[in-house]
Parts: sequence; structure tokens; C-alpha cells
Amino acid sequence: MGHSDFVKLLGQLAFLTKRQRAQMRSALAELPNTSTSAVASVLPGPNVCPHCQAPAAQLRPWGHSHGLARMRCHACGKTSNALTGTPLAHLRKRERWLRYGQALIEGVSVRQAAQCCGVDKNTAFRWRHRFLEAAAAHRAEHEGGIVEADETFFLESFKGQRKLPRPARKRAGVGTHWERIAVLVVRDRGGQTADFRLDKIDAPHVAAVLRPLVDRDAILCTDGARVYQTVARDMGLTHRAINVQQGVRVIDGAFHIQNVNAYDSRLKEWIRRFHGVATKYLENYLGWRRMMERYRQNISPTACLCEALGRFPSQ
Repeated sequence: MGHSDFVKLLGQLAFLTKRQRAQMRSALAELPNTSTSAVASVLPGPNVCPHCQAPAAQLRPWGHSHGLARMRCHACGKTSNALTGTPLAHLRKRERWLRYGQALIEGVSVRQAAQCCGVDKNTAFRWRHRFLEAAAAHRAEHEGGIVEADETFFLESFKGQRKLPRPARKRAGVGTHWERIAVLVVRDRGGQTADFRLDKIDAPHVAAVLRPLVDRDAILCTDGARVYQTVARDMGLTHRAINVQQGVRVIDGAFHIQNVNAYDSRLKEWIRRFHGVATKYLENYLGWRRMMERYRQNISPTACLCEALGRFPSQ
């Protein structure tokens, strides 16, 4: 709110009724504390020295700077705070970060987030991808039991670029097959989820992401595509191919790909609200959706802030 608008608001307070004044006090009391000190109080301290990776036991209190506690590493002698070496380092207006975390939870547009936080739209755009940078890399590292895998596709987009490397598509154009970006989604029955943008859906690319992720004793469930049969054989995995095209949905009452397909459906429906996502930022949006699925009803602005710092709280 601008200064002139604030002065005008103050001038109107004298005309409020007794009931309206009570409602005003109640509304002000319910507003979250978004001061710089409030944000600093929820910032988790570094687990290791961001300069030399020494353990937290080597860090000693070293005063305060810009409202944040500063630590000095006994091993390398350098100082740091909770933001050093994170995507949020050197960003200003920390008192509005929790409010921006709430905007991420609500999944609003950049302009709506800017209006909600009282910042410029360019600042809101920069904050979006700074907040999502670490979350994009936070995916499941190991999946076991029954593991489902399936690919989904997003239309290549140069949204935000002034010059296109190809002729512009007409509105609502579907594009050609080589303009579709492949994303492999892997999800086990415990809800552990990982997704990967692939240059090509073939055995080398698929095996490169599945080999370090899927346990050797897991059962891999996919559709009937030959590439998954090849990958499962090369990795020594038990494979259950679901021939969906012939109407097969479940094998032996347990093996199916409905879990991963449901996730794909939720992802596509959620991402539709943005009216197209630039391909260069697609992985950030994939990480954003994984974060929403990971916390579900327990997600909070504080959790979003911890994710942005790359320090993931226990759920």
C-alpha cells in the first residue's frame, strides 16, 4: 500500500462504528507476523559450513548481521549465516518471504503473488524460481517394493522469449511430436516420487535415471512399451508389463500403473492453471508439484522456506 493510500485509510478510521472497530482489531490480531525477525526465527541454521563443508560442530556464534545470526567456522575461519550458499542469498525484503511461501501453496500467478506480497511482478517472478531451485532437485533417491513408471509429455514452450527459433504456433496449437518434452515419472506404493526430463525415451536414457533410483529387488510396473522391457532385463529387475491398449488394467490384483497415472493427471491439471510453462523452467514446476504432494495438508509457508534453502524438515 502506498503512503497516500495509507494516510487516506487512517483518515477513515474515525468514521468506523464500534462494531467495525472491533472487527478491525480482530482482523489485525489474526494477521501473521511477517517481520524480518519473525522470518529469521524460522530459518534453520546451516548443517555444515557452506564454505568448507565442515560439520555444524565446527560453527561458533559470531554476532549478528542484517538481522541474522552469524556463525564462524573454526576449521576455515570464514563466517556465514542461514542464507549463505543458498538460492535465497542476497535477496531483499525477507519480511515478505513467508507471505510468498503462502502464495506458492495457493499456486497463484506471478502477478497475483506480486500483489499479495506488495512487490513488483519482476521481483515475484525472480522469487518464484529462487524458491523452487532447491525444491526442483529434491526428489526420491531410492524406491522399492512395487515401483510404477510411465512417461508423460509437455508441449515445448518458449514463453517469455521475444525471438522464437521456429514459426509461432496458432493459439491452442498442439504442436508436432518432436515439440513434445518427455518427462518420466517414477513412483512407488509408499508415495516416493521422482520425475526426470528426458531428451529421448530410449533404453540408455531411461536406464540412466532408473539404475540409481530403483532397488534391485523391486518389481517394476510399466505399460507395454518395449523400452521398459529392455531396461528391466539389463538391470535385472522383475518386470510386469500392463497392456493397457488391450484393456488390461491390473495383473494378479496388485500390479498396475494406476498410481503413477493418477499422479500424472494431477500434475497436468495443476500445471494447466499457468497457461503454459516455459520449457527452461519446467523442472522447477515439477519440483513445485512434488513439494505439494510431499506435504499435502501439512504444507506451510515455513516448509516452503526450508525447501527453498535446501534444508528439508521432517514431515
